[in-house]
Amino acid sequence: MDHSTHGSLVSSSDVTGTEVYGSDGSHIGSIDHLMIDKLSGKVAYAVMRFGGFLGLGEEHRPVPWGKLRYDTRRHGLCDRHHRTAGQGRPRAPGQLAWRPRLGKARP
Repeated sequence: MDHSTHGSLVSSSDVTGTEVYGSDGSHIGSIDHLMIDKLSGKVAYAVMRFGGFLGLGEEHRPVPWGKLRYDTRRHGLCDRHHRTAGQGRPRAPGQLAWRPRLGKARP
């Protein structure tokens, strides 16, 4: 995540690719992109990618934005409620408004 921005605002392009860690410090994955509510303008959730190698076998799971906190020590996001990668969270596609193959939200 880029630290050149001032205050508490950050560009969504700076969030994409940010590493995500569990509360125990283990690397979980990284942020693929954000899903923003069109009416409220608020971030609903981040789509996290994890697993795989060079994009093969990679999975995507939603993480509620409110569950993530920026960790200044790691320069990444911390999922304080992480147990195992994506446990109990819906998988993409089907249960999300985002489809990996299209990369777009459904209307």
